[in-house]
Amino acid sequence: MTLSRYACDPANSRGRRHAESAAPTRTEYQRDRDRIVHSTAFRRLVYKTQVFLNHEGDLFRTRLTHSLEVAQLGRSIARSLGLNEDLVEAIALAHDLGHTPFGHAGQDALNECMQGHGGFEHNLQSLRVVDQLEERYPLFDGLNLTFETREGILKHCSRANAQALEALEPGGVGRRFLDRSQPSLEAQLCNLADEIAYNAHDIDDGVRSGLITLDQLQAVPLFDDLCRQTLQEHAHLGGAAQGRRLLYETIRRMLSAQVYDVIDATGRALEKAALDSAEAARAQPPLLRFSEGMRQKSVVLKKFLLENLYRHQQVMQTTGQARQVIRELFEAYRMAPQEMQAGFVARTQAARGMAEEDTVMLRVVADYIAGMTDRFASREHERLTGRRLLP
Repeated sequence: MTLSRYACDPANSRGRRHAESAAPTRTEYQRDRDRIVHSTAFRRLVYKTQVFLNHEGDLFRTRLTHSLEVAQLGRSIARSLGLNEDLVEAIALAHDLGHTPFGHAGQDALNECMQGHGGFEHNLQSLRVVDQLEERYPLFDGLNLTFETREGILKHCSRANAQALEALEPGGVGRRFLDRSQPSLEAQLCNLADEIAYNAHDIDDGVRSGLITLDQLQAVPLFDDLCRQTLQEHAHLGGAAQGRRLLYETIRRMLSAQVYDVIDATGRALEKAALDSAEAARAQPPLLRFSEGMRQKSVVLKKFLLENLYRHQQVMQTTGQARQVIRELFEAYRMAPQEMQAGFVARTQAARGMAEEDTVMLRVVADYIAGMTDRFASREHERLTGRRLLP
C-alpha cells in the first residue's frame, strides 16, 4: 500500500488506550478491522435494519450490508487518493455498531426515553460499544481500538457529550468537537462514503418495496440523467420486464459518478491545501468533498427520499409502531431491571447507592435495548407486554 504524505500511517498512530505489543503480521489498523469483524455487535448488524424493518423482506438493506457497501466505496476512493484503506475499512465497518433496532425510529425513541439523563446518540453509542460494551479480552473492556479508528467512529457528538469525553480522556476523541478541528482524511472519507451508499441503496430498496417508482425518480436529476443515458445505450431496458436491470444499471452509474466526482474534487482541494502530513489536515476545513454541482444534485436526491420514502405513510406507520416498542421496552426494564440479561442486571445492581444512580441505571437499560436486533426487540416486547405490535 503506497500512502500519500497526508494519509494516516499506522506506524505513527496515537495508539490505544491500553498498551499492547505490536502484531507480527498486521498493522494497527488491520488489527482494528479484524477486531471489529469478530465482535458480537458487528454480527448483530445483520438483523438491524435501516428504512424497512426486518420482517418486511429478506432483500432490503441491513446495517451489516450497508456497512460493507460503505467499506467498499471508501476503499475504492482511498486507493485513488493515497489514503489508508485499512483505516477507512475499519471505520466503515464500525460506524453503525451503536445503532438501535428499527433504524432511526428506534434511535429517536431511545433518545426521548433518555432525556434528562444524557440522551442517546448512535455515534456516541458506537464508541461505547468499542470502548466499553464488548467483553472479549481479559485485561480491558471493549476492543481497545486505535485513536484514529475511534475518532472516525464518532462522526457527530453534542458539545455536552464532547465535554464529558474530554473530562475522561483529555485531548482524546471528544476534543475536536470543542476546538472545531477536523478528523483524519480517512474519517472524512467514511462520512462521504456513508452518504453515497445510503442514498443509492435507499433508491433501490424504495423501488423494490413499491413505495417509489422510476417515474417519480425523473424529478431527481442525478438519477434521471443517468437513467436516460442508460436507455440511449440499451434501449431494450425500456420495457416493463427489464425495469430491474434499468434500475441496477442506473444506480451503478450513479455510484460511479459520485465516486469519480469525489476523487476529482478532493484531489483538487488536497493539491491546493499542499498538506505535508496527516496532522496538517486537521487544521483545514473539510477536504473530502463533492464538486459544487454534485453536492447540489445530492441535496435534491436526499430531499426526494425524505419526502417520498422516509415520510411515506406506510413507512411512518411502521416506524410509529417501532417507536412504541422501544418506549414500552424501556419502561418495562426501568420498572423491572431483572428482566434483562444477567450481565446487565449486575450492572444495575452495581449502580445502587451511586450519586447518579438513576442515570447510571437508565444508561444500562439504553445499552441493553440499543444492542438488540429487530426481531429480538419484537420478541422481548411481546414477552413483557403480552402484545405483538410488529409481525
